[in-house]
Amino acid sequence: MDSLWHDNTRCVVTLTFDIDGPSATLRRNPELADHPSAISMGEFGPRVGTRRILDLLERHEIPTTFFIPGWVAERNQSVVEEVADRGHEIANHGYLHEPPSSLGPGEDEGAILDLGSDILESITGLRPLGYRSPSWELSGDSLRLLHDRGFVYDSSLMGDDIPYFVGDEGKKLVELPVHWSLDDAPYYTYMPVAGRTAPMATPNDVLTAWQWEFDGAYRAGRAFMLTMHPHTTGRFARLEALDRLIQHIKQHDNVEFMRCINLAEQWNQDHPE
Repeated sequence: MDSLWHDNTRCVVTLTFDIDGPSATLRRNPELADHPSAISMGEFGPRVGTRRILDLLERHEIPTTFFIPGWVAERNQSVVEEVADRGHEIANHGYLHEPPSSLGPGEDEGAILDLGSDILESITGLRPLGYRSPSWELSGDSLRLLHDRGFVYDSSLMGDDIPYFVGDEGKKLVELPVHWSLDDAPYYTYMPVAGRTAPMATPNDVLTAWQWEFDGAYRAGRAFMLTMHPHTTGRFARLEALDRLIQHIKQHDNVEFMRCINLAEQWNQDHPE
């Protein structure tokens, strides 16, 4: 089998984390600002879950990417600084977790992109080169806006399970695709006040699903990307499932863990237009 990857790599693994805090809850329903319990569920992410995840990643010596809304970053600057100081990439995730497809008449998508990048750059000194749309909902203009601002990649679409190019001719970005089955939120989220009352999956069920997905990607020589949230996966049992998944992955030869920006730049290099 011809390899898609450089050197002897058989499968690229990209672990990503969206530090949403309570921003998504507030964006979806501003009335929940008066529900301290609902808000505190998100606050667990930057307050507790992120550092637990950072410690796990450090133990396994794995570089990753964290997507952070500007609203969360400006309220948790020390957390953002720690993520960057530990060698992880920090990427744009809007300001208040606004899905571009949901913006109202008075909301400017380009201005929201710029605000998110400005805040992250003011904290880390680096302007983000990657973007993930909140709720994975781009607008028809998103890819052009990202290209015009110098972004290298987007991670919001589901059209493949390896990187691919998106955008108009001459305005292309690398797409690092995602999927709901590889996101912790559909399995674990439970918030009655927001109408989310589906039974939670057990960490063992999630571990099995993700192990099988990795095993398939490894056999096929493809990519494996997870999307997780510190307020969700930062809980003990779920973090244990992630730890065991990483151990499972590391038992396989020729697997490379990569940050999103490194994967996108490598894809550009290996697949010149």
